[in-house]
Amino acid sequence: MADCLFCRIIRGEVPSRKVYEDENTFAFEDLNPQGPTHVLIIPKKHITGLKEARAEDAELLGRCHLAAAHIARERSIEDGYRTVLNVGPRAGQSVFHLHVHLIGGRSLQWPPG
Repeated sequence: MADCLFCRIIRGEVPSRKVYEDENTFAFEDLNPQGPTHVLIIPKKHITGLKEARAEDAELLGRCHLAAAHIARERSIEDGYRTVLNVGPRAGQSVFHLHVHLIGGRSLQWPPG
């Protein structure tokens, strides 16, 4: 999508602090971090959100989570981190391009929010 913020970040039109990229995913530091590590992992294919994903997107969704695990290993936070998908405005989704939040580096409480 031409006007999607995250698509523009992938294309390099909007600056980001990239931490990881492969052929399917792009990851960058969140501008409003909720922990010492707060990275957004996005698929390079535009998918509005989880509820809009299709069966053929299943592998891509898995690749986003595998990228999160890779980043967690690199940052030595494997003793505890969270991956979060906000779905819709009531859940806090503000950019409508599916993204996985990787949050860690501190104790995380339950329930969240």
